[in-house]
Amino acid sequence: MKKILIILVCIIAVTTGCGTVQSLIKSTFPYTATIIIPASSRTNATISTTSTASSFDQIFGNQNGTTYIKEVRVASARLDASNPNNQNLGIIKSVKLYIINGSGAEVMVASRNDVAQNIGSNLVLDVDNSRFVDDYVKGNNLRIRMEYVLRNGLTSDVSVRTAINFSSTPNIK
Repeated sequence: MKKILIILVCIIAVTTGCGTVQSLIKSTFPYTATIIIPASSRTNATISTTSTASSFDQIFGNQNGTTYIKEVRVASARLDASNPNNQNLGIIKSVKLYIINGSGAEVMVASRNDVAQNIGSNLVLDVDNSRFVDDYVKGNNLRIRMEYVLRNGLTSDVSVRTAINFSSTPNIK
């Protein structure tokens, strides 16, 4: 009788534990995209460019990972210049990041209006976490749109890696 009880407890732990562990791991998760700022971009004009975002789940083929989360909010957002390596993001006066779901709906999630000229190659953005973004993150085709105003002209294309981190609560089924 004692062995049957232990086996039953183990079976229950294994079947419910997978979803619980997944939701605990996914309490904070990033979406990243690389966006190219063309050298031909005009200065002092609002320019927009879009790129497909990828997450940990998509990279490793876990398509059901978002079923274990709910109440998703933006936790943080940052830009990193990746090419050229020593590129100063002070070339940007202002920037806004939007996420776009598979049906084309978009929402602004982060921005920065006062980028210093000597900011360096990393830029942390101010996030808007006033709303849940479940409908965007739980889709398959998340894209990131960056809207920016350049301060200076460019001599070459600049690659910017965007990283938006989301926080969530477990969705216990």
